[in-house]
Amino acid sequence: MAFTAFRGMGSWSQLIMTAFIVLTIFLSVFVISILAATPFVGLAEMMAMFSEGGMSNPSAIALLKYFQVVQSIGLFVLPPVVIGWLFNGNTATYLQLDRKTNFNLILISIAAVLIVNPFISFIGQINNDMRLPGFLSDLEEWMRRMEDQAAALIDRFMEVETIGGLLFNLFMIAVIPAVGEEFLFRGVVQKIFTRMTHSYHWGIWISAFFFSALHMQFYGFVPRMLLGGLFGYMLVYSGSLWLPIISHFVNNALGVLFLYFENQGYKGIEKISNLGEDTMYMLPAALISLVITFYLMLLLKRESAKMPG
Repeated sequence: MAFTAFRGMGSWSQLIMTAFIVLTIFLSVFVISILAATPFVGLAEMMAMFSEGGMSNPSAIALLKYFQVVQSIGLFVLPPVVIGWLFNGNTATYLQLDRKTNFNLILISIAAVLIVNPFISFIGQINNDMRLPGFLSDLEEWMRRMEDQAAALIDRFMEVETIGGLLFNLFMIAVIPAVGEEFLFRGVVQKIFTRMTHSYHWGIWISAFFFSALHMQFYGFVPRMLLGGLFGYMLVYSGSLWLPIISHFVNNALGVLFLYFENQGYKGIEKISNLGEDTMYMLPAALISLVITFYLMLLLKRESAKMPG
């Protein structure tokens, strides 16, 4: 007999239930991950890994990667699967994973996420240069410190020498976030807020706001929100969550590959990855990339309308 108690709930009820499911599963997975690691590591080393000295310990970095993967699955991947089953009875249908797509739509989506990068980098540099009023100087110092700590942790994660290490980083930073974050924010949150506001535009940008906010990085907030908006329109125009998943993966994977090859001593990579940082000279490139991206999204919408069913 199908479990139907949560179907047909109102938008606010769905939002509250979604938050409850996400929190419950995340905390459960977090506790299980600690219990699973304790026989191999011990609680003392787990505590030490959060200290500054632990950052230089390869074993601590490996443990942090373990928690990063497990907690990402517990926060982003598993809750939407459960939510889709409770709200619809078919997770693939609820998350729009069973909608047809084709190579042309995938190609357009990938082109959009690549071409938008000069604009995103330009906005990111402006966001990074933002300063809070003087009376909020303590808050700004705290945010800068958190940002620096997050950047330092990512740098340590990226310090791998082997192909195996690179593949694991791609899995941790590209595969899981692309699947999980799109499941949760585009597949669930965007759907709820679209229904609540009766506007897919509001649904897209509210979910993009939460998508960026959850990363807890103020100085990268605006560009990340813009990317979330782009992924949201990909879903709305195509009807398939696979397009934002693939585009999200490509965006993150390129970042991982750039850092890997930069650490391996490929000098030209640094110039490519810094595209858009010179705000004075990159403004034309940013505007051109924005115009082309806008055209590609219109093309995506038009080509998606031709899809049968």
